[in-house]
Amino acid sequence: MKKIAVILLCFILGISILTGCSSNKGSSGDKDASRELVISTFGLSDDIITKDVFKPFEEAHNVKIIVEVGNASERYTKLESNPNSNIDIIELNQSTAAKGYDKGVFEKIDYSKIPNAEKLISSALQVTEKGYGPPIVINSIGIIYDKDAAGMEINSWEDLWSPQLKGKISIPDISTTFGPAMMYIASEYKGIDITSDNGKAAFEALNELKPNIVKTYAKSSDLANMFTSGEIAVAIVGDFAIPVIQAAAQQVEFVVPESGTYANFNTIDINANSKNKDLAYEYINWRLSAELGSVTAKSLNESPVNKDVVLDEETAKNKTYGKVAETAKSIDYSFVNPLLPEWIDTWNKTLNN
Repeated sequence: MKKIAVILLCFILGISILTGCSSNKGSSGDKDASRELVISTFGLSDDIITKDVFKPFEEAHNVKIIVEVGNASERYTKLESNPNSNIDIIELNQSTAAKGYDKGVFEKIDYSKIPNAEKLISSALQVTEKGYGPPIVINSIGIIYDKDAAGMEINSWEDLWSPQLKGKISIPDISTTFGPAMMYIASEYKGIDITSDNGKAAFEALNELKPNIVKTYAKSSDLANMFTSGEIAVAIVGDFAIPVIQAAAQQVEFVVPESGTYANFNTIDINANSKNKDLAYEYINWRLSAELGSVTAKSLNESPVNKDVVLDEETAKNKTYGKVAETAKSIDYSFVNPLLPEWIDTWNKTLNN
């Protein structure tokens, strides 16, 4: 009887050990499944991003993506004030991201962990030179105009200063996405490197342009009404606004001067205090892949930064793509941001009085 009890006890212990091993194995095997990658992003086209961007990554890496959405400035400020937050990755526009570079909020990137970064177009590679997160989307600025109403053909930035365009132009306000690009264009018109005089020549050029400017605009969507009403004949605008404007004013055409354009990028960075940097690097590599870029060019209307992405003519239409993307010039927001308050003040005195 005693022998039977001992055998029974050993059997129970054996089952317990096996169960424990099985449980431990499951815990280890599901390690990634219990992990979460927290991404702070813009929150546009949520359903499409979830389907095309997040879900494939979750399935490939057996993780759960948690999303925080909002405008760039608010999300950055929140992270800067609490660097130990659970945010792993943050997507921002260039000007906002530059604040984090200067304050050490973001991880210095080890690009050997991001193989797809080698496929970045040259203009996007320029943005990575400071060692922080790469661009994931590019757009750029150009000239949209009604040729008949303008009374002339426009091929260059210099044409904007033509006396023939008096009272016919709208330009982006300094506080908008492409306001700083307008400063670069104006300085270039004077033949001066803007970093050499902190924008002095640019304001001289803008003062010369003033007779041609009807108004500055804060929202590119407002340009559609301005064209249809005949209030303007020419505008400087980001390429992302072209479809909206042309839907309302079919007679307008978009021109990118041969001298080149100025790019604006959305970037992706890793919180310096992230506990999931391995997954963050994997996600960035996925975000830069040609496979994903080919999908989001259509589903999200994003201009790709991976040079291996090949777009058909219809998909490429109105995007910063091909030669335009490769030759686009970058804006140094580490230079711009400290000067912006002064620029805004001078801008208002120059153009809004």
